[in-house]
Amino acid sequence: MLGCLANPVTAQDQMQVEDFDSIELYTLENQSGAKVQITNFGAIVTSIVVPDRDGNLGDVALGYDSVESYINAVDKPYFGAIVGRYGNRIANGEFTLDGKTYSLATNNGPNHLHGGVIGFDKVVWDAEPTAVNGKPALKMIYLAKDGEEGYPGNLQIAVTYQWTDENKLIVHYEATTDKATPVNLTQHTYFNLAGEGNGTILDHELMLNASKFTPVDSTLIPTGELRDVEGTPFDFRKAKAIGRDVGVENEQLEFGLGYDHNFVLDSSDEDGDLTLAARVSEPTTGRTLEIHTSEPGIQFYCGNFLDGRLVGKSGKPYVHRGGFCLETQHYPDSPNQSAFPSAILKPGEKYDTTTVFHFSAE
Repeated sequence: MLGCLANPVTAQDQMQVEDFDSIELYTLENQSGAKVQITNFGAIVTSIVVPDRDGNLGDVALGYDSVESYINAVDKPYFGAIVGRYGNRIANGEFTLDGKTYSLATNNGPNHLHGGVIGFDKVVWDAEPTAVNGKPALKMIYLAKDGEEGYPGNLQIAVTYQWTDENKLIVHYEATTDKATPVNLTQHTYFNLAGEGNGTILDHELMLNASKFTPVDSTLIPTGELRDVEGTPFDFRKAKAIGRDVGVENEQLEFGLGYDHNFVLDSSDEDGDLTLAARVSEPTTGRTLEIHTSEPGIQFYCGNFLDGRLVGKSGKPYVHRGGFCLETQHYPDSPNQSAFPSAILKPGEKYDTTTVFHFSAE
């Protein structure tokens, strides 16, 4: 056992995969028995077990019970993974930096997605049990080498997961580089607050703290516009059911086959330097999820490509829109869009961002 009994970090299982070193599954459990499980393959969050309004524990994160399933998943859903070096899309798999054009894999139609063919979701990270403010945590460390997936610079990354007694999953991202490079790390967990595998998420009530979003073209690359959500299906400033407007006639929803868009976060002062980004509630169980972040944007994806072919750890198929993602981030295609906040990390600088996922019930 690693860490203290109040919030243990334990290496629970050894999982062997051909052509990979030993993969471990770690558990962070708090005093109430709520817990998060994380593997050092892809720094994936495989499980988040939290109580409903009656105190019943349930797993709200979609995922698998074997590394093989994560490797071989149809349509590469990125369940629970840290994605990078650049999360989301880069147009035509290329960008120009300091006068040099870099070519990346085009693994999503004509575009580059989530770091390429072998992104951070498909590598083995070094796991290091640690402490944050005296509380046990798990640090995942990875060195992305210069030229890996076409990106410049040796990028040293650390992602620290902390699970608190208040059922907060705190994710702290750090990185340094020896060459200027785009960096956009995010956590790609799919949530279903009714419990993974328990139907669709269309009745979940979602609030997004965003007055604008970044509309996209037919390949889901932002056009460069920051569009007001007022009067559109993208207005989640007041909580509404995810399914209320997802089927209305709208070009943006047609392009995404539903919601798959970056929202421009409005600033707030509710949590120091972290902005309230989103709040989701599930009416049957009473479970809620509130997200705060230091990032300028959040990608809302409502599971449009889930179709029942993927069967999760509970043996249940993940149906169409059976999970949602809320990925805190810099905007998609920022390396090619000078009007967007810069996602370029330079030598001597430190990439340092935090996102908090707070689970509760009411």
